[in-house]
Amino acid sequence: MFYRDERLALFIDGSNLYAAAKALGFDIDYKLLRTEFMRRGKLLRAMYYTALLENEEYSPIRPLVDWLNYNGYTMVTKPAKEFTDSMGRRKIKGNMDIELAVDALELAQHLDHVVIFSGDGDFRPLVESLQRKGVRVSVVSTIRSQPPMIADELRRQCDNFIELDELRDVIGRPPRPDDQQVNRDED
Repeated sequence: MFYRDERLALFIDGSNLYAAAKALGFDIDYKLLRTEFMRRGKLLRAMYYTALLENEEYSPIRPLVDWLNYNGYTMVTKPAKEFTDSMGRRKIKGNMDIELAVDALELAQHLDHVVIFSGDGDFRPLVESLQRKGVRVSVVSTIRSQPPMIADELRRQCDNFIELDELRDVIGRPPRPDDQQVNRDED
């Protein structure tokens, strides 16, 4: 439930949202996403969190990061760590949970409603803290993937769970056939 006059902020865990949308078979149109939440309330901030490989000439996520930066999103990035897993696959590790939590708590006094785009159970204490400050919290993720992308404890703690699959017609676009995103691991 959203109220048109409430002050609203989006906190997007980029790799978590990407994985959830991919599991559901669609890509996010970030212009439509921002427009949708501007319609739902007074959107003060749209924050996007991701780790980037700094030492590569080209990163597949760089065009998205640049586009978001010029189109109303506040980008929060940090250098990612690259490693090879036991199967010999290249993996990228870059957890942004602390940055997202700190920013949400710092902005809480200016907000009525926080929307967290992540299913990570590590955010349950953040949701609880925001609620104690009088901020309503919605979480966007999915239970329709196998396995579900949202932690049960996060879903139970939030004021409102929004099924990402139900936003597909509003914020989605079909995935590109050439989409070759690097696998990302989050703690």
